[in-house]
Amino acid sequence: MSPGILLSFIIGYFLVLLVISWLTSRKSSDNDTFFVANRNSKWYLVAFGMIGTALSGVTFISVPGKVGAPSGDQFAYFQFILGNAAGFIIIATVLLPLYYRMKLTSIYSYIEHALGNWSYKTAAGIFLISRVIGSAFRLYLVVIVLQKFIFDSYGVPFAVTVLICLLLIWAYTFKGGLKTIIITDSLQTLFLVSSVFLSIYFICRSMNMNVFEAADAIKNSSYSKIFFFSDFMTSHFHFSKQFIGGLFITVGMTGLDQDLMQKNLSLKNIREAQKNMFSFTAVFVVINIFFLSVGALLYMYAAKNGIAVTKTDYLYPTIALRYLGIVPAIVFMLGLTAATFATTDSALTALTTSFCVDFLNFNKGKDINSKKMVNMRHYVHIGFSGLMFLTIIVFNAINNDAVVSAIFKVASYTYGPLLGLYSFGLFMSRRQVRDKIVPFICLISPAICFYLSSHAAYLFGYTFDNELILINGLITFVGLLATSSPKAGKTESMKA
Repeated sequence: MSPGILLSFIIGYFLVLLVISWLTSRKSSDNDTFFVANRNSKWYLVAFGMIGTALSGVTFISVPGKVGAPSGDQFAYFQFILGNAAGFIIIATVLLPLYYRMKLTSIYSYIEHALGNWSYKTAAGIFLISRVIGSAFRLYLVVIVLQKFIFDSYGVPFAVTVLICLLLIWAYTFKGGLKTIIITDSLQTLFLVSSVFLSIYFICRSMNMNVFEAADAIKNSSYSKIFFFSDFMTSHFHFSKQFIGGLFITVGMTGLDQDLMQKNLSLKNIREAQKNMFSFTAVFVVINIFFLSVGALLYMYAAKNGIAVTKTDYLYPTIALRYLGIVPAIVFMLGLTAATFATTDSALTALTTSFCVDFLNFNKGKDINSKKMVNMRHYVHIGFSGLMFLTIIVFNAINNDAVVSAIFKVASYTYGPLLGLYSFGLFMSRRQVRDKIVPFICLISPAICFYLSSHAAYLFGYTFDNELILINGLITFVGLLATSSPKAGKTESMKA
């Protein structure tokens, strides 16, 4: 597949995004538009666009690749997806009503109300660190593919490829923000979903199978095992670990994450937000089944044609770009680009929003849409683009694991304290935390979890997986409880 042909389609794709950006921001590019799209979004557009944001290039490449990994993953990831679905239901029924009742722009403003200013800044800071790292991982995944199959042919350095990608994302998001992203993410999700189904079609055609024959082949293959109930103590794939991890990572990475919640908060009311979340959950589960099916078909295709792939993350791009033909290659590249950029553009907007509201106090200013405030937002947006660039460069120098594993491992450490903070605020409203020591508790908890992750197998014969985020949250909760005291107002009213 000619690198020039792939590059021309990607350039055309970004031109479309830039046109959409101009159309959505020409009438208004103030901070209300950027942060919450004037709270006038359509629920079905948000639901459809969230699919691309939630899936990202990690799902697009790493999930199919891990189906045939030497570790024996098969379809074990679907257990994690079922946990995700349960987590989305909790978000829709518990967290969204809370956010709408308080009319929040940044969801971390709740922590200020419930626990105090230091706790508030800690929660927002955790999000900023977590989202920068997570989004950098996701963008890194698509950049290495672009580098390997396009830009290496032109002698373009990796750092320049990263810079080009971030400049393009910045160009179509810096004015319209969330209002633009809701439209562009819907378009990008369309490319993503289409590419999954078309990839299945092209692989089936190349193996002389129809869809029904392919389904039988997957079912009877060595890749199709979904549920794992043996070796609870030592197996990473045990159902309880995957399901619980999936549930709490979803609550943490979605429900307590400004990125996806910001889109929900752009809707008119809680009813539309819940309608959006339930619809999104159903489609999310189904589309992941197809991603896993693509993985099984890719491994069967590789075995049939004697294709050796040294790294699981290279399986899908190698076959799509070198063996299936021009049209499948273009479909794959557009789908991958759409998946990853839908995540990154949304993340940059959420990072900018959180910093402006949580640290620069935009929500407490007299005129949030003044020229000074808008210019300040532009500088913040540029700053986070630069920070993400540096993070990707560092990650490229040290990474040697499958990207999907790295993301969820990092999430277990960084989002766990958020679970503890929100749980304490929701269930311990009669107790007052010692606000100034909350940042230390939120540092100690991940440190303990890192020790457990490294030594639990030796000490207890138990191997942690994604469920470590629950332990992390519990440690934070216990730390807050141990250092808290009854609220004075509550105590006095009880005595009276």
